[in-house]
Amino acid sequence: MWPNGSALGPCFRPMNITLADRRLIASPWFAASFCLVGLASNVLALRVLAGARHGSSATRSSFLTFLCGLVLTDFLGLLVTGAIVVSQHFALFDWQAVDPGCHLCRFMGVVMVFFGLSPLLLGATMASERYLGITRPFSRPVAASPRRAWATVALVWAVALALGLLPLLGLGRYTVQYPGSWCFLTLGAERGDMAFGLLFSLLGGLSVVLSFLLNTVTVATLCHVYHNQEAAQQRPRDSEVEMMAQLMGIMVVASICWMPLLAFIAQTVLRSPPAMGPSGQLPRATEKQLLIYLRVATWNQILDPWMYILFRRAVMRRLYPRLSTRPRSLSLQPQLTLRSSLQ
Repeated sequence: MWPNGSALGPCFRPMNITLADRRLIASPWFAASFCLVGLASNVLALRVLAGARHGSSATRSSFLTFLCGLVLTDFLGLLVTGAIVVSQHFALFDWQAVDPGCHLCRFMGVVMVFFGLSPLLLGATMASERYLGITRPFSRPVAASPRRAWATVALVWAVALALGLLPLLGLGRYTVQYPGSWCFLTLGAERGDMAFGLLFSLLGGLSVVLSFLLNTVTVATLCHVYHNQEAAQQRPRDSEVEMMAQLMGIMVVASICWMPLLAFIAQTVLRSPPAMGPSGQLPRATEKQLLIYLRVATWNQILDPWMYILFRRAVMRRLYPRLSTRPRSLSLQPQLTLRSSLQ
């Protein structure tokens, strides 16, 4: 309960917004179109991924499994959150009347955190897998199986879900956010709210930074190998270039979409004096900024599948014809040795 709101449920803060203002801010047609475009993009990527897995090598099959987990996460995230937000925008229902016990709000808060963190953690996991495969080939099995990759994806989902459930266990709170159509963590100055906000933003930010560092080292290693003329003649480059192009695209999209929101959350909960007053009310400028950064972050779920669709070998060969050229191998044994060392 908020100190001055005995009539309000635990997830409701003073917002002071009229129904007319909500109609101006929350466009149901824009929200519905946004969700449909995102769902269609992810379905297309899943269809292309299903065809690409046939006949692929063990290393590439493992990487495609991670990509499949990422696209599936984005698809489900758009489907679940979109169903709630689009329904709210069309009906403009009073959240207090529909959900007085805050069960829907808490569910949406968990979903927002889970589907927000999962792509960032999966991006860092994919960067780690490629880093070990390229720079430390003997520190892991040469051919990681798709089953092992799916187990890793499930572990990432479990970590994101565990973090999302923390407010239900007393660390932080989920509250209805401006303009009253979605629920998210509370940007308050209480210890629980501050700790959960910092944990969310730091874990997401570290995932992006780790992806950047590992991908940079991996790309530098590949460039060093491919500048060796003998190695370039012994090994086709297509697969490594394709995987790293897709991974770099995913990293850039995640950085652009998520870093503004993560930085804003950390900055707001650490602000002195606190941005949120004792009544639970945030300044209108802060509420609008949070809404804008959240909308930018949701573009990640639409752009992720296109990083795979656009950076496939079939597309890159049209843009960079040299990828279609495969020099003859000097001997079978050196080729196999180099192939094992770069996987």
